[in-house]
Amino acid sequence: MIDRLAIIGVGLIGGSLALALKQAGAVGHVVGCGRNQQSLEKGIELGIIDSYQISVSDAVKAADIVVVAVPLGAMRRVFEQIAGAITDQAVITDVGSAKASVVEVAMECLGDRVGQFVPGHPVAGTEKSGVEAGFASLYQNKRVILTPLDSTDQGAIETIDKMWRQCGASIEYLSVQHHDKVLAATSHLPHMLAYALVNFLSGLNEHDEIFKYASGGFRDFTRIASSDPVMWRDVCISNGDALLALIEQYKNELDQVSAAIQNQDAGRLLELFGNAKSERDSLVGNC
Repeated sequence: MIDRLAIIGVGLIGGSLALALKQAGAVGHVVGCGRNQQSLEKGIELGIIDSYQISVSDAVKAADIVVVAVPLGAMRRVFEQIAGAITDQAVITDVGSAKASVVEVAMECLGDRVGQFVPGHPVAGTEKSGVEAGFASLYQNKRVILTPLDSTDQGAIETIDKMWRQCGASIEYLSVQHHDKVLAATSHLPHMLAYALVNFLSGLNEHDEIFKYASGGFRDFTRIASSDPVMWRDVCISNGDALLALIEQYKNELDQVSAAIQNQDAGRLLELFGNAKSERDSLVGNC
């Protein structure tokens, strides 16, 4: 049982965590923290949190676990306020989708307390955001990646591991660098492609007609372009090197398709599409 859980940033990820732990009977009191008082009051109304604080330092006092669920660009501000307010027994974790930048901030801000920090990333979500987007089953049968440091306390790791398992998630462990490289390919790049496609099509002269006749395939491919722009802006800044390398490689792949079309090379097109289909079909059920 977590006696007191502090969630800094009560949106889809933080709110769903609170709801999942409540459903599992694994938490006593959830205090939410954020800048928008109206959203926090809505969180109480929806039963997501039990109380709220506007001040981060007030929210984390006496908390057993602190979950930082804010955009990557806001991490430093939050960790600066956490540092002097937590107890020696508190365990801190985050949910950021790029780990190197968060770890750097945590090491600078927490100092000797960095051993209490367990970097984490739940590989789950939807294109929705905000306090009303949370739901208890978000993490069922989903992966949560933990990237502890050499200095991370083993007891803290076990605490966060157990917390996520109580939400129905499976836990995997990666290094910080490996996490950022893998997630740049599997999550960050697809979001960039979706945003770019919608922007490109919206700039065409036939804008209205194109979206009028958009099929299910277009909706499926671009669904994630409805994700929080602030969050994905921060991901690009935080994991830029890995993402830029993949964008360049993806451009080369598009060039191959373009060349095959230009050369009327049916065999090459069939090879490219056949390989992609085979790979995608093998992934179904594993994503």
